Amino acid sequence: MKKLLLLFISIFLFNVVISQNNAIKITNLNTNKEKVIKENKRIKLKTSDGQKIKGRFKVENDSTIIVDGAIINLSDIEEIKRNPLLTSVLTSGFLIYSGVIITGIAVLIGVLADSTAFWLVLPAGGMIYTGIKTPNINKNHKKIKGWKFEIISISD
Repeated sequence: MKKLLLLFISIFLFNVVISQNNAIKITNLNTNKEKVIKENKRIKLKTSDGQKIKGRFKVENDSTIIVDGAIINLSDIEEIKRNPLLTSVLTSGFLIYSGVIITGIAVLIGVLADSTAFWLVLPAGGMIYTGIKTPNINKNHKKIKGWKFEIISISD
């Protein structure tokens, strides 16, 4: 029994020791501030040729990542930011829901009381459009502002 217990403990310990995850380390060259984005997290990035890509990223090797099926070199990334699902859902859901409610109230007031209330449909339409475009309020890390991107291995 002791040998079996020792075997299980050594297997779990060995697994913890060798299991390392990859991540992108974002370092500001001016202030030496560092941020780490672990693998399989949602990101939004813009490449040097103007292509905007968002999705979960996987590390392929020390200089390339894969985002949404596209292979991207770290040297081609101009800006990168986290794109958490919860933030996307909450901001877009709030804007769309508020826009629909304001549209409904504007139509009711416009029909029943005063026709100038139909003007409220314009900002409500803007809110719905903004909600559909899913705004991201997280900080953007741009290469031209002194941020450097590199791939590192971290242990959990």
